[in-house]
Amino acid sequence: MALDYRKCAQEIVDHIGGRENVAQAAHCATRLRLVIKDNSKVDKEYLDNVEGVKGMFESNGQLQLIIGTGTVNKVYDEFLDITGMTAATKDDVKAAAAEKQPLWKKLLKPIGDVFVPILPAIVASGLMMGLVEALGKALPGFAGSDWYAFLDMVANAAFVFLPGIVAISAARVFGGNIFLGAVIGLLMIHPNLINAWSVASYEGAIPTWNIFIFPVQQTGYQGHVIPVMIAVFLMCQIEKWLHKHVPEMLDLFITPLTTVLLTSYITFTIIGPVFAQLETWVLAGAKVLVRNPIGACAMGALYPWTVVMGLHHMYNVIEAGMLAESGLNTWMPIASAANFAQFGACLAVGLKARSNKTKAIAVPSSMSAALGITEPAIFGVNMRFFKPFLAGMVGGAVGAIFGALTGIGASAYGVTGIPGYLTINNPLLYTILLAISGGIAFVLTNMIWHEDEAPKKEAPAKAEVKEMGAPDAVALTTEAGVVKAPVNGKIIPAKEIPDPVFAEETMGPSVGIEPTEGIVYAPFDGQVMMIFPTNHAIGLKADNGMELLIHVGVDTVAMDGDGFAAFVKQDDMVKAGQKLLSFDRAKIAAANHPDTVIVALTNGTEYSDVKRAA
Repeated sequence: MALDYRKCAQEIVDHIGGRENVAQAAHCATRLRLVIKDNSKVDKEYLDNVEGVKGMFESNGQLQLIIGTGTVNKVYDEFLDITGMTAATKDDVKAAAAEKQPLWKKLLKPIGDVFVPILPAIVASGLMMGLVEALGKALPGFAGSDWYAFLDMVANAAFVFLPGIVAISAARVFGGNIFLGAVIGLLMIHPNLINAWSVASYEGAIPTWNIFIFPVQQTGYQGHVIPVMIAVFLMCQIEKWLHKHVPEMLDLFITPLTTVLLTSYITFTIIGPVFAQLETWVLAGAKVLVRNPIGACAMGALYPWTVVMGLHHMYNVIEAGMLAESGLNTWMPIASAANFAQFGACLAVGLKARSNKTKAIAVPSSMSAALGITEPAIFGVNMRFFKPFLAGMVGGAVGAIFGALTGIGASAYGVTGIPGYLTINNPLLYTILLAISGGIAFVLTNMIWHEDEAPKKEAPAKAEVKEMGAPDAVALTTEAGVVKAPVNGKIIPAKEIPDPVFAEETMGPSVGIEPTEGIVYAPFDGQVMMIFPTNHAIGLKADNGMELLIHVGVDTVAMDGDGFAAFVKQDDMVKAGQKLLSFDRAKIAAANHPDTVIVALTNGTEYSDVKRAA
């Protein structure tokens, strides 16, 4: 008897706590994917027995109900109609699931969201800054040339105006007008203010404005991150409130004017001074701690946090003071240990990650960190995943202890990592320090950080150069007939399929095939009942009534059709051995998904004797 899609959807809605308990809903080829607000309201025992639901499990904050190919989309349509929800994408569901993460992850997430879009700019600037500075130290003649001045300007542009860039990205993340955000960010580095990096050497008292009851120091916030993000977050809240309460005819004039004035006043009277005081405390403590191994250990571990807070540039005051007193900057090895440890952690992520997107960010960011510019690595990678950030703290702490015990130092300041060789007094010991800090962070990250993806499969030794033709092997046998293997390769038992849904044969009697060719052939004469839009799965019905799902790879829906093609369309009649789909095994491997082809007899309960080839 045909499934009553409406009844199935209604029972699901009734036993997940109703519409108000659902944050997002989407579906893939076989599963209804729901993000539930309160899991305690879900009657899992009842859901497991709903007609049409073949199983359920939770993964990455999602409740996944296994319904089946060709059916799940119809149940989903009824689900949307009953709840009044609109269709969501997989990204929408992932975003909603992220909202259920622990508080500390929620607090750190905005930092990653703000910095990921601007990573290309700061990675490029970071790499160029390190290279230009290293060339300037190695070639004194080059340091005074016009080329050096030009390249230095190009290299440091992103960092000179970093608050402006961060402000634009933050406004986008927090839902405000990005141009108002840009005004706030640029206001904090306005040329009328004293450059934050020049405050330490400024002669005389810092000038102030007396605005209402607050004296406001006329200093900029160059190099800062957190104050800018907080200021823009405040700006977005003010702007949203005004949009709701100001009459529409006045909104264009009153809202932006009031938003900028209120935000700038609060930024310069409260947000800025609070972080200026934090800087004072951090620097005073650093001068005490850096003189002993225990203190050096603490600073080596905490240094990355000061980068996050935008306070690290003020360490130049400590370094300048050390050089004035003794001619040796012993702070530099501690900073180098901390920075190189973040390099080691970021590199480990880049090498271990299965996601090409993560690799593309992590590897160049680690190179920037090796040259002493750690913002791309910290904000774009390590802080986002957090465990690599912690591993970097450990590596930095141990390396800093070594630096304090050996007493090595530098003859200049502002240079760490590999460029530090140009200023260090003992290159051999410095090499050991970098190896200790970076090595520990690298190994520890490999031990404690695990990407939440399917196990990586080896890429095929070489791409197929010719078609092998339809296989003769039989995958499944029933009293109605046989299902030939749809792809060439080794047939394996269902329990060896690297996906719990198919491994437990939730969709019906199943086998897996480890393919040796990227072509799917029709396993019998019949009709195409369904092709998923991404061409990674196809549903067939044989002339004798057998219904089959052929699913290429595990979680390959995430590839959005890249590497997949279809030679047939829905409702086409096909003959055994006819080409149905093609798939690029190299691309599947590069995307870090198993390429196991799953063959499932979805109406297997209609047959009393089903034999599997493995």
